[in-house]
Amino acid sequence: MKGKLTKAEIGALVSATHHEPRSLLGYHELERAEGTPLCLVRVLEPDAESVEVFWEDQPDAKHALKRVHDAGLFEGSIPHRRPIVPYRLRVKFQGGHETIQHDAYFFSHELSDFDLHLFGEGRHYGLYQKFGAHLRVREGVAGVHFAVWAPNAKRVSVVGDFNHWDGRKHAMQARGSSGVWELFVPGIGEGACYKYEIRTQRGGLLLKSDPYGFRMQMRPETASVVASLDGYEWHDAEWLEKRARTDWRRAPINIYEVHLSSWRHAWDRQPPFYTWAEAAETLIPYVLDMGYTHIELMGVAEYPFDGSWGYQVVGYFAPTSRYGSPKDFMTFVDKCHQAGIGIILDWVPAHFPKDAHGLAEFDGSALYEHEDKRLGEHMDWGTKIFNFGRHEVKNFLVANALFWMDRFHIDGLRVDAVASMLYLDYSRKAGEWVPNKYGGRENLDALEFLREFNTVAHANHPGVLTIAEESTAFPGVSRPVHLGGVGFSFKWNMGWMNDTLSYYEKDPVYRRHDHNKITFSFMYAWTENFILPISHDEVVHGKRSLIDKMPGDEWQKRGNYRLFMAYMAAHPGKKLMFMGSEFAQWHEWREQEQLDWPLLENPDHRALQGLNRELARLYRDLPQFHASDCDAGGFRWNDLHSSAESVFGFLRQEQGYPPIVCVFNATPVPREDWWVGVPDAGRYSVIFDSDHPGFGGAGFAATGQYDAFEHTVHGYPFAIRIRLPPLAAVFLRREG
Repeated sequence: MKGKLTKAEIGALVSATHHEPRSLLGYHELERAEGTPLCLVRVLEPDAESVEVFWEDQPDAKHALKRVHDAGLFEGSIPHRRPIVPYRLRVKFQGGHETIQHDAYFFSHELSDFDLHLFGEGRHYGLYQKFGAHLRVREGVAGVHFAVWAPNAKRVSVVGDFNHWDGRKHAMQARGSSGVWELFVPGIGEGACYKYEIRTQRGGLLLKSDPYGFRMQMRPETASVVASLDGYEWHDAEWLEKRARTDWRRAPINIYEVHLSSWRHAWDRQPPFYTWAEAAETLIPYVLDMGYTHIELMGVAEYPFDGSWGYQVVGYFAPTSRYGSPKDFMTFVDKCHQAGIGIILDWVPAHFPKDAHGLAEFDGSALYEHEDKRLGEHMDWGTKIFNFGRHEVKNFLVANALFWMDRFHIDGLRVDAVASMLYLDYSRKAGEWVPNKYGGRENLDALEFLREFNTVAHANHPGVLTIAEESTAFPGVSRPVHLGGVGFSFKWNMGWMNDTLSYYEKDPVYRRHDHNKITFSFMYAWTENFILPISHDEVVHGKRSLIDKMPGDEWQKRGNYRLFMAYMAAHPGKKLMFMGSEFAQWHEWREQEQLDWPLLENPDHRALQGLNRELARLYRDLPQFHASDCDAGGFRWNDLHSSAESVFGFLRQEQGYPPIVCVFNATPVPREDWWVGVPDAGRYSVIFDSDHPGFGGAGFAATGQYDAFEHTVHGYPFAIRIRLPPLAAVFLRREG
């Protein structure tokens, strides 16, 4: 450090445009001819009248600094001492107000060269432990260390309540060519609100939330909030051990998709969102009672606009403040695990919104996104697309996935809009997209990112699920990466969902013409590890609720609903059902309102809820229904060709257990003597009848047992003759 500053250096300091303010500010020792160093302190404190320096152990020996610029630049010498320890500043302002504080520029940088190297390579998977805001004690002084990536900024400052949002006071230190800026700010702690003030190359000023921040203010406010994730004591070791040993392809997975803001409302406050604590008291018992194995939560990462349902994320590392603190969320997850319930989060690495405080043009340039709109914008959604080919961006996303697993013990991530990531021409016309280097439409960078994400997630957290919402026929989505696949654990079966809903929405008289919509899904049911999704997307925007999709009067709608739910339970594949559908809510989902819980005062809706409770029990308790979901050996057609009657049937089977015979009648016509082929002689008992009076049915098939005859039907050597109720499903199992 020079003893005298140039005009250019002074100008850069007072205008807060210096890349390395610590090279000029703070404590410095200058060599002198007589051997004793000159100890110089230089401070930038805008609006100060005077600044004095003193050592903690010598409070009466204050050394006044000289003002060298009217913008608040002070400097002066202090006695030499060894070892050097943090000093304090006594700053007086007009009106007599004064503060006692430590000097942020006394402290050296925290990030190592290795940290920066790993980040530049895109391999710093513990990135969230270094970037963002972290409580630290440096040389006995408590404060917060800030670090952010903004390579094209002229200057980055931390601003907040602690410095009156003045970007001149805490300009950050650039770390060489890495694009990373960092600063330790003493004297602030948990709960402090802050942002980054960024001076762009064009001279503009941006105020940005922390991309790596652990908490944000409640919307509509947009500041980040200093939060510690340390200190929570988990009690879910037994669950995590079981999770790691489980082969989830052979385990029951029955997911309850929840948008907590509209699950239930608390009427004593606005906004009326349930807290995580209230959800633990109500949602967990409900899920246990209904027999679901997992909860999939929409909108956990912080987002500004309620109407986006959480799919336009700004705070990727911040659990939304709508429901409580990060540790409140930890408690909720912990209690779910103790109850035997897994937690899956919706995760959105495909795109992000253009909100001014978010990631878009973060440092005044296309940083997280592509500069070319043909690559960097979703025109349909009005959002930005991540630049998956940039190491630092890919690192941000992979580290974010690990963050939720590491710090919140999340059991799975359902990756939104995977199809939009895989294809460069997704929802684009000719001329609106850029081919890859081979001239193709596949997004090779996104594909590499997804493979890395899946590989790293599964390696670091055995038993964690990664689930793709992918609507195309892209091959190998749930095939392991080492076998040439993308590496997801499971993929949503969107084809099944579309065909099945299309079939059941039709008047039964016309279903005979669409029999292929039932049979076709079995042509590809084992090409991927599938989840059968009836998600929020199917009950909004004029699509109607699940029961209201069904044709006919109310009686027929309920019958069709029962038939549909039984078919979904019996069909190979794991299950996902959006909240409210399990008790046949009539209204479409509305994110501003809670579910229509008063419907459960109606015995018809209680009966339908009971139907789903029983189907969940059968699916969970009988290996025939879940152990071979991902194996064609667990399925065998029983009645494929009765399209004229709109009747179909199949077996669900598992080695060591008697097969389950599943028969479906998709018309309101009862079948008095319907022959069903079975593989073995013996007595077959009805284990489920969707027409049972307990489920709101008519009880047409009064008997519960049938003896098999030696009679060839549908290629089977034996047969039973049953009463097949209208708009109903019957499951049977051989006794003994």
